[in-house]
Amino acid sequence: MELREEKNWKFYVSNILRYGILIAASLIIIAPMLVVLIGAFKTNEELLTTGPLTLPENWGNFDNFIKAWTKGRMATGFMNTAIILVVSLAATILTGTMTAYVLNRFQFRGRRLIKALFLIASLIPSITMQMSIFQIIVGLGVYNTRLATIILFAGTDIISIYIFLQFLEGIPYTLDEAAIVDGASFPRIFTTIIIPLLKPAIVTVIIIKGIGFYNEFYTPYLYMKDKSLQVISTSLYAFQGPYGTQWEVICAACIITMLPTLIIFLLLQKHIYSGLTMGAVKG
Repeated sequence: MELREEKNWKFYVSNILRYGILIAASLIIIAPMLVVLIGAFKTNEELLTTGPLTLPENWGNFDNFIKAWTKGRMATGFMNTAIILVVSLAATILTGTMTAYVLNRFQFRGRRLIKALFLIASLIPSITMQMSIFQIIVGLGVYNTRLATIILFAGTDIISIYIFLQFLEGIPYTLDEAAIVDGASFPRIFTTIIIPLLKPAIVTVIIIKGIGFYNEFYTPYLYMKDKSLQVISTSLYAFQGPYGTQWEVICAACIITMLPTLIIFLLLQKHIYSGLTMGAVKG
């Protein structure tokens, strides 16, 4: 009886700790978003005179959103972001799947060295290479163009390759052998067999890398100075100047910026979870 009571006591304590940690983590994530949402509906005077969690007097005040959309030229930002995202993700998927296919299906000297080099490259702080990268971009003549950001985004990395490699481990090599017997070449096997079977992994990489590209500020700001080339992340910078910062408009712009990623995440969240879980199980 005492042993059962002790087990019940430990069970209740562990549940309290578990849910307490989950609630605390949720509050840490939700609180900043709530402050931004409330601030988006406040006037400048309200924002300066009230607390961050004080509700606005008028929830129907959409002036900040209109100002953010027009003066921040967010339509241009969304258009440039969409162009860069589509081209960069297509190049990332192409290079990532091809690299993973070669590393997984072919045995050759230097195979492990290539994997190690990808890993080492991901461990080097990117800020230490900015001087050389900048010189390369200028030397290629693509500075202050969309192509500069596309080139920097398009390169694959160890994360994409790792995800594709984990999925390829679960695709039996007998499928390749059967296709070879039927006279299929390696490019045909790659396009007709491997790519369709890698769809869950491709969706996972698109979501993970796409959100990273969408949120990137430093690269577009450094390599695309023309206002007509601004992306959605750099458009937020338009409301900060030497005479003050319009925080209420920035809050509204942040809400507009978050909506696409929130909608996409809600629609595709099962692909994220299933893709990462399947990759972990296959590894």
